[in-house]
Amino acid sequence: MRKRGIAVAAVAGLAALGMGGAAVAEPAAAGGGIDRRAVQRAVDRMAGAGGAAGVQVRVVDGRQQFTARAGVAEWGTTRPVPVDGRFRVGSITKTFVSTVVLQLVGEGRVGLDEPVGGYLPGLLPDGDRITVRMLLQHTSGLFDYTTALPLDPAGFETIRFKRWTPQEIVSIATSKPLNFAPGTSFGYSNSNYAVAGLLIEEITGKPYGDAVSQRILRPLGLRDTSVPGHRHAIPGPHAHGYYAVAGEVVDVTRLNPSVAYGSGDIISSTADLDRFVDALLDGRLLKPAQRAELTRTLPFSQGYGLGFMRTELPCGVTVYGHSGGIPGYSSFTGSTEDTGTRLQGSFTHSPVGGDGEGMDELLDEVFC
Repeated sequence: MRKRGIAVAAVAGLAALGMGGAAVAEPAAAGGGIDRRAVQRAVDRMAGAGGAAGVQVRVVDGRQQFTARAGVAEWGTTRPVPVDGRFRVGSITKTFVSTVVLQLVGEGRVGLDEPVGGYLPGLLPDGDRITVRMLLQHTSGLFDYTTALPLDPAGFETIRFKRWTPQEIVSIATSKPLNFAPGTSFGYSNSNYAVAGLLIEEITGKPYGDAVSQRILRPLGLRDTSVPGHRHAIPGPHAHGYYAVAGEVVDVTRLNPSVAYGSGDIISSTADLDRFVDALLDGRLLKPAQRAELTRTLPFSQGYGLGFMRTELPCGVTVYGHSGGIPGYSSFTGSTEDTGTRLQGSFTHSPVGGDGEGMDELLDEVFC
């Protein structure tokens, strides 16, 4: 299981994120190929023994589309999770960033196998050996800056509202030696996507969030999705995320997401994530050559392509997508390669913990 930095959460690792809460189940509807009641039972378990304060999922299977929810929008209340709620997507941000970089590759403005130092001279001590592809595929060897930050609840409280610049983030990464020679191994590092964000800004001449908006959000009509910069709040309807500090419940919904930057700062909804992953896989966002690169893996890249991951479930079905985590929130986007079956989910953290129950059942019911 990959380490959960400020913007990483493996889907099966809900228990390790310290999540818990009581379920308030959304009534299940019948019909269609996927058993909606079984999906609802899995979602209920995620917000019960599983440990999420609140859960919302969106399922698409052929012509069937439905949402399910459980838990509460705010701890200590009975207000249900909004099924159209927005949330911090964490590392799913990487898929948006990679898509923009691959678009620039398709336009001939960036070379996928060209050294990063040619575009961002002086930024990385090993910039002449680290290529753009290595950034997107986590094979650069760059030290993960998030491992140097205080990300336990008590520690994060001390930096929750700190304003970070991308250059500060990268300087933490470059203060340590490479974990391995570039291109020789795989090591998930949020630092790669901090550099990728700066690459987008250098090539386009605008903040990376503006490039994401111009190239992805506006063309697809993703009105619930935003790149917040230094803004603390989540706009629109949303569930709250929590942790405990010295036995006290802390609402961590408001934070300065600049600490995550291009590795994990985006806010979205399940409807927008569904539209995004559908467009990405069916070729509406990338030219054929770059669409092929998106899901091309290496023997040692653990199923990771370029900001997108291939996972084979125990039943043999292959799912493409990404997971994400940031204090208070975990998320997941997944789809079969033909986009016939898709699942998007958000899980808000509670302050009391749980055992992660329900996620495996959900994946099994939707994809298997």
